[in-house]
Amino acid sequence: MLEIRHLRALLAIRDSGSLAQAAVRLHLTQSALSHQIKALEQHYGSRLFQRKSKPLNFTTAGQRLLALAEQMVSQLREAESDLARLQSGQTGRLSIAIECHSCFEWLMPSMNAFREHWPEVEMDLSAGFNFDSLPALLKGGIDLVITSDRQSLPGVLFEPLFGYQALLVIANDHPLTERTWIEPQDLAGETLITYPVPRNRLDIFKRFLEPAGVEPAGLRTTELTLMMAQLVASRRGVAALPNWVVEEYLKHHYVAARPLGREGLWGTLYAALRASDAAIPYMRDFISVARETSFSTLTGIRSAGC
Repeated sequence: MLEIRHLRALLAIRDSGSLAQAAVRLHLTQSALSHQIKALEQHYGSRLFQRKSKPLNFTTAGQRLLALAEQMVSQLREAESDLARLQSGQTGRLSIAIECHSCFEWLMPSMNAFREHWPEVEMDLSAGFNFDSLPALLKGGIDLVITSDRQSLPGVLFEPLFGYQALLVIANDHPLTERTWIEPQDLAGETLITYPVPRNRLDIFKRFLEPAGVEPAGLRTTELTLMMAQLVASRRGVAALPNWVVEEYLKHHYVAARPLGREGLWGTLYAALRASDAAIPYMRDFISVARETSFSTLTGIRSAGC
């Protein structure tokens, strides 16, 4: 029998591209998820996707169930939101601080979808470059922080949204384009362009350069990702950016990019919130919507923890 958990499983498989990553998103073992799918295929007498393809390609039968899943899961979420509003009240505030302008690519669609579920909740958005957003979260000035800088802070929860790979962005004619991947020593003679945040909050320093004892030749900051890409393209420096941010620039051959290290430098984007707010229905719904929107909007990301 077809159940809502089956529909959610199909959407997770489509969005993540593999059974393994979908199982992580659903908090299931891969074996348990495989059993669910096999039971569906036996029930309908048809394969739902080609297992040897990467990403998984859905069959006609699978596509039909996906269409049903999109409709039913959306309606269920709306109903749950309506019931939660009846229980928790009709008003609220969600003030969000972000630490990267590139987040707008998925954050704005997330906010639009959230407004449809919670039109009574007042939303506000600010950039976390000019103030320390996590202390502001604890003081109550803001309600949620989008950050890759997970810290051990009493009273703050860090909910993972998605994993991403940091890439070194370089000019198309840069000598480092000859490398398959970048080593820390390769940046000793480079000007590194970053967002204007303390270096102890940047993975390129914390997890790549500093463990190797390497310091770049120079530093430059800008708040705008577009400006960062332009500076890189004109040989004014190099930059470390998430793969999903770089994709559009690479597609148009504006710049080139290489992985940081043989295994790549992977990070996680989090939604940080006060632990006391964790049970607020609209807060939980925003995090859920943000995850789903990210996986339907961005490429190159993966489920946190994969």
